[in-house]
Amino acid sequence: MKPFEVLYEDNHLIAVNKAPGILVQGDKTGDEPLSELVKKYLKDKYNKPGNVFCGVIHRLDRPVSGLVVLAKTSKGLERMNGIFQNKKVKKTYVALVKEKPPQDEARLTHWLVKDHFKNTTRAYENGKKGGKLADLSYRILGKVHKYYMLEVNPISGRPHQIRAQLAKIGCPIKGDIKYGYPEKNKGGSIHLHAFQLEFEHPVKKEPIRLSASLPKEQTWNDYKHLLDEI
Repeated sequence: MKPFEVLYEDNHLIAVNKAPGILVQGDKTGDEPLSELVKKYLKDKYNKPGNVFCGVIHRLDRPVSGLVVLAKTSKGLERMNGIFQNKKVKKTYVALVKEKPPQDEARLTHWLVKDHFKNTTRAYENGKKGGKLADLSYRILGKVHKYYMLEVNPISGRPHQIRAQLAKIGCPIKGDIKYGYPEKNKGGSIHLHAFQLEFEHPVKKEPIRLSASLPKEQTWNDYKHLLDEI
């Protein structure tokens, strides 16, 4: 599987479909992140001498696949940072869970507390010291075999938010052993995919709607038809 596939590109932005297992931004592992891989792609494509700009606007967890938008200019980065901070972007994820959620659709509000030592986030129903408020909405798109596919729309953008909040209602994501799923997936991925982003282009001021296809993998293949419900 290639580390990424380019979905959209203009003078200011580049959007890619990230494979699971790829870091978005460098960390202590020293593994080459998506930002550097995209820099190399741009350098080769345009035969650019010297450094290439590639700014990280938002992140996906390493085991998560899907849509990532990066900035090709400092102007694009600054304005896109503002769009994300001001929650002027609609984010749509899909997730596979074994347990049926308590309701077919609902809005979840929790306080999230990060454990930096374990690199996990815990969700609490009531206010917690050091906790940050997190909101998302979900709905069941359907069930195939033994898993339910959920459409998830995070309203806030907290680390591990979807993983922690779904685990809190008894629905850990398939393969996500860090949040209580009993078995890991082959390759360490989890069945959470950043499917769609909608926002106003930071420079052109035009509406942008981007979608990233599901990873080419047997379990996901059985759920492709449910994306028509979104």
